[in-house]
Amino acid sequence: MKKNNETVWNNNTHLSVDLKTQLRSDRVAKTGKSYTGVLRRDVFCEDFCYEEHFTFVETQPWSTKRNPRVFNGKYISVTRQDDGTYRLNFKPLKTGEGFNLERYALNVYNEVCLALGGLIEER
Repeated sequence: MKKNNETVWNNNTHLSVDLKTQLRSDRVAKTGKSYTGVLRRDVFCEDFCYEEHFTFVETQPWSTKRNPRVFNGKYISVTRQDDGTYRLNFKPLKTGEGFNLERYALNVYNEVCLALGGLIEER
């Protein structure tokens, strides 16, 4: 659900739940530490016995981010490759009512100049 292009959070409180954790980095969860992973709600119903618990599985962190994004604009993003070169990535093109090809091309040109101007030295 979105309101004015902002994500709306659905806040819920589950009282007195059983939480099973499968952690890679620690034996038990440490106070105040954030963990990245997947939380699953498990429900069992057997012979009129309703049991519910949650399972959290910590995912393995990425050691290094491949091709980090060094520029993120409205029309393009720029990533740096492993060999130090830059790659321009076009964002989805929305054509519809009011689309003007010349204006779009000019905006892309300006954004490319802005992005690369801070990354590449002129010779």
